[in-house]
Amino acid sequence: MSTAIKCIITDDEPFARKGLQGYIAQIDFFELRGVCENALELNSLLKKEPVDLLFLDIEMPYLTGIEFLRQLPAPPRVIFTTAYEKYAVQGFELEVLDYLMKPISFDRFLRAANKAFDYFHQQHTPAAPGDYIFVKADSKLEKIAFADILFAEALENYVAIYTREKKIITHLTLKMLQEKLPAQSFVQPHKSYLIAVDKIDSIEGNMLHTAQYTVPISKYQKEEIMEKIVNSKLLKR
Repeated sequence: MSTAIKCIITDDEPFARKGLQGYIAQIDFFELRGVCENALELNSLLKKEPVDLLFLDIEMPYLTGIEFLRQLPAPPRVIFTTAYEKYAVQGFELEVLDYLMKPISFDRFLRAANKAFDYFHQQHTPAAPGDYIFVKADSKLEKIAFADILFAEALENYVAIYTREKKIITHLTLKMLQEKLPAQSFVQPHKSYLIAVDKIDSIEGNMLHTAQYTVPISKYQKEEIMEKIVNSKLLKR
């Protein structure tokens, strides 16, 4: 990735803002483009200054960081910074890159920074040509043929990709993986899963069976998923 990651700090505590500014100044691939005291200031700034990454506090006046993030139609990536552990689940639901608990040590901040670097580097890497992808797993790049993939499962900030022979865990979000796979060959029956349509052996209630595994179907997705499977005419008999 040749360009710096443009970011904004938003926090109602002056000490927290100053601390994050100091940390960001130490990271050569970050470029600080603004500092805000609340979500309303951030809202105005984003209209003038599109950025890649937000360091976003949660409990703030007017709008919480979570409320603000939910109302943005196309938000930048986010790292939550908060003194409250109770929001962690909502953070993962919103697919934030990381969740930093105050007081934030530089060591922990650096791990979050490197996670952001990996994410944006992956985004700027052209999709692998042909019918396979490369993913980073266990400090190496591993080639996976689309035809070998049974399904993929989201694990917070990682994804487990299952084939008949093995499980490969890689530092991606499910959305990032989905963008690299052929859309006509994979469906998302649940917010935490992708599955290869031609690898579905049977359907039982709200479960899809593939090899020795089962994958759930969300009740909100079942009608759409069933239609895709039937229309594909790939379901094994």
